Amino acid sequence: MFTGIVTAIGTVVESERKGPSLKRLAIACPYQADGIEIGASIACAGVCLTVTALRPRSDGEPGCVFQVEAAAETLAKTLVGQWKVGSAINLERSLKVGDELGGHLVTGHVDGVGQILTIEPIAPDPDEPWGATARFHIRAPQGLARFIAAKGSICLDGTSLTVNTVEDDVFTVLLIPHSFAVTTWGQRKAGDPVHVEVDLMARYAARLAEARAEV
Repeated sequence: MFTGIVTAIGTVVESERKGPSLKRLAIACPYQADGIEIGASIACAGVCLTVTALRPRSDGEPGCVFQVEAAAETLAKTLVGQWKVGSAINLERSLKVGDELGGHLVTGHVDGVGQILTIEPIAPDPDEPWGATARFHIRAPQGLARFIAAKGSICLDGTSLTVNTVEDDVFTVLLIPHSFAVTTWGQRKAGDPVHVEVDLMARYAARLAEARAEV
C-alpha cells in the first residue's frame, strides 16, 4: 500500500524488452540501497513494481539504481511499455506501520490511462512555470468516470490529488508550486497520458451499490 505522496523522482537508465510480455527497467533514484530489500514494492508513476536487483549509481549522485520487471498485464494497461532511457518517474516506497498517512490509501494497481486535455494557470506568477497553481483538465479512462467525485481523492501518476470538478468523463485537479517542484507534473503538457487509480473506497462503494441492485 502507498499514500500517493511522491518522495523522489527517478530516472530510467536502462530499458530492455525481454520478449513480448516482459520488460526490464533500471531506475536511478536518491533512495539509499541499504534501506531497500530485494522484493520490496516501489510505486513507479503509480504502478506498484517489485525490486529485483540493486546496485550503486555510476553518476556520482547519492542513492542507488534499482531494477524492476513489468509483465504482460502491466504492459497492456499502463504506460510502462513506453518508458525509455531518460524518462522521469514519480517514486514512492511502500507504507510501513507507523508511517504518516498524508495522502490517501493507494494500492499501486493502475485502473487505466487518462489524458490531460488542457492546463489552466491560476494566479499567474512569473517565477513559477505554471503560475501559483494550475488547473489540469483530464479525461478519465473509459468506464472510470463513475468512480470519480468532486472533493474525492484520485491518484494520478502516483500523486494523491483532490478532485475539484467532474463533468461527464472530464475532471479537474489543482497543482501547487510544491507539487511541480517535487514531482514530474511540471513537465506535463496538454495531450500527455497519465496513470489513473481511482479511490479504493469509491470502487467498493460502487460495487456494493451494484450488488444491492442485483438483489
